[in-house]
Amino acid sequence: MDDDTDRRILTLLGADGRMSYADLARETGLSTSAIHQRVRRLEERGVITGYRAVLDPRAIGLPLTALIDLTPLDPSAPDDIPQRVEGFGEIEACWSVAGAASYVVKVRVAEPADLEDLLARIRAAAGVSTRTTIVLSTPFEGRPSIT
Repeated sequence: MDDDTDRRILTLLGADGRMSYADLARETGLSTSAIHQRVRRLEERGVITGYRAVLDPRAIGLPLTALIDLTPLDPSAPDDIPQRVEGFGEIEACWSVAGAASYVVKVRVAEPADLEDLLARIRAAAGVSTRTTIVLSTPFEGRPSIT
């Protein structure tokens, strides 16, 4: 990032990705055209990678969130677990991790039976063992990490 103004822009957009250029200008003290140029430059440099709607999982019928550790059954097998599980719509995120597991995936499903079914499909498709942590509540999530 170029400076504190870019950080301020990123903080504002991280909190409200739909904030208008006029509102960004008002909050930063810059002109609307200067804000537009800075946002475009941040997008072109890959600092801002996109904009999306944040959905309430409960409102769309997916109240159960779980984190699943994936560990290959055969450590000498190719490291293609992400490719093997990317087609599962229930998987919201996949992280390569250090530790006992090779990957952790975040999933959202409607009910425990759906989670059980998903676990069986993941194990079969990816050749992994799993360890599951069910999320009880989410005090916060997805906040921008600009400090």
